[in-house]
Amino acid sequence: MPTVIRQTALAEILLRRGLLTVEQFDTYRAEAQGSDRRLRASLVRDQVLSETAWAEVLAEQYGLPFESLDGYRVEFERFVAIPVEAMRQFGFVPVDEREGILVVAVADPQDLRLLDHIDRIVGREFHVVVAPKSAIADSLQASERNAQMVARVRDEFRPLLIRENEQGEEVLSADKIQKDQSPVVQLVDTIVLNALQKRASDIHLEPADGVTEVKYRIDGVLYLAMEPLDLKFHNPLVSRIKVMSELDIAERRVPQDGRFKLRLERRTIDFRVSVMPSVFGESVVIRILAKDEMTAGQRGIHLDGLGLRADDLKRFRRAITASYGMVLVTGPTGSGKTTTLYAALGEVNTKEDKILTIEDPVEYQLKGIVQIPVNEKKGLTFARGLRSILRHDPDKIMVGEIRDAETAQIAIQSALTGHLVFSTVHANNAFDVIGRFVNMGIEPYNFVASLNCIMAQRLVRRLCEACKVPVSVSPEQCEQLGFDPRLFADRPVYEGKGCVECHGLGFRGRHAITEFLPVSDRIKDMILERRTPTEIRKTATDEGMSTLRQAGVEKVLAGDTTMKEVNRATFVG
Repeated sequence: MPTVIRQTALAEILLRRGLLTVEQFDTYRAEAQGSDRRLRASLVRDQVLSETAWAEVLAEQYGLPFESLDGYRVEFERFVAIPVEAMRQFGFVPVDEREGILVVAVADPQDLRLLDHIDRIVGREFHVVVAPKSAIADSLQASERNAQMVARVRDEFRPLLIRENEQGEEVLSADKIQKDQSPVVQLVDTIVLNALQKRASDIHLEPADGVTEVKYRIDGVLYLAMEPLDLKFHNPLVSRIKVMSELDIAERRVPQDGRFKLRLERRTIDFRVSVMPSVFGESVVIRILAKDEMTAGQRGIHLDGLGLRADDLKRFRRAITASYGMVLVTGPTGSGKTTTLYAALGEVNTKEDKILTIEDPVEYQLKGIVQIPVNEKKGLTFARGLRSILRHDPDKIMVGEIRDAETAQIAIQSALTGHLVFSTVHANNAFDVIGRFVNMGIEPYNFVASLNCIMAQRLVRRLCEACKVPVSVSPEQCEQLGFDPRLFADRPVYEGKGCVECHGLGFRGRHAITEFLPVSDRIKDMILERRTPTEIRKTATDEGMSTLRQAGVEKVLAGDTTMKEVNRATFVG
């Protein structure tokens, strides 16, 4: 329980703030017979002080923070941890958690009996802030309504596990689903639902020394999703996920990969599961693929909304509207390459052309396009699927990834024979792609003849518009972060404070920064001459190409992201 230390005399605060005259204070003080509580009641009764003003006075008197609680709602998980009846009975509400310490709002910090009750109820260390009594009641009432609604929604739209046979038929209907309502099942459901609510792309279950950490990857960065769980829950959690993914629950010594589907309301969501043995137990990563969400919002997936530079966007559009050739997008895993290609396919998708894709897996469903999933267990690889696609009379082809020489050779031949080929390659920048193809044994002449463009891409987090604020940055800070101070002279930069809209992260969503390599005649000659990537880069920049880092600087100057975020996504060179 916190120790409340009286720091300032009540009379001094009331008089200094001009809330009472000396005569008024003496009158009310005499009526209260020296009791601060009776004094407060008299001042509120006569409407001399509002509840808010009195709360501000008490906060100052006891050296505690003041919280207005305007628009505040208690998180649903807090209602699970702290009985709502107790909060209502004793008049307190949890408002935050800082470094593992619960922050509780009360109206009267001098009520030691109240603090004792809170200490017993929460059962952990807590700090006190002061808020108006009516604001606590209003916040609690509104939060309770929200909690009841959330609970009802969770009951009505409980995730339903779907299993399919090879023909795609559902063989486990809702009537056949396991009826087990054990805490482990509920915990897995809660973890998944919270991840969907917070726009997470991945869920991580990591065993450590004595605890299990649950993390969400949101906008490319890992965050702790909840307080660490006792390690005794880890094996049951992993077993539940293995059952959902139809994996071997008895095997804990080798990696396993699986997948499952959940139906939530009218959405069907795919989950890819990777289980890996570690020192303290099996580590689990679940990738979330909300296909229906992408299909429903397909009109929002377009090149204009990806954040590409105006010049790069213009050049990229020119490359994807060519009659034939190969368009390559490169970047590390999770850099948005597939989304960019989906957006490109959406622009060139007309009823006049036949478009086929081969992907591993088909992440999002696109209308009017034939999408083929890779199935290596059945022998359907990228190379074999691409050969079959060519016999299917396509006009435009998307290959999910070029991983080997065989796939690369077939893709190039397809581009040379009148098809427009879209694909991705894992490389650090646009120039490394050239080296990748040469190392695969591809003749530079064929590669150059088929190539329309190469675009390297990264994703940087977008600052939350609701809470971003301008901050000053010194020349020393710029140099320390690897930026030219002259670029930011007399120019504001922004940072996110964190708010309800962004779940306190300061960022909401991501957008792309790009490095577009147009294949000019000079660049083609240099590739044929097997010149080094450094030489090709210099020529490309001389011809007006902007690098990934330059694109990142533009985002910082525009107030879209931060310097640290650009450093996270690009090389400081």
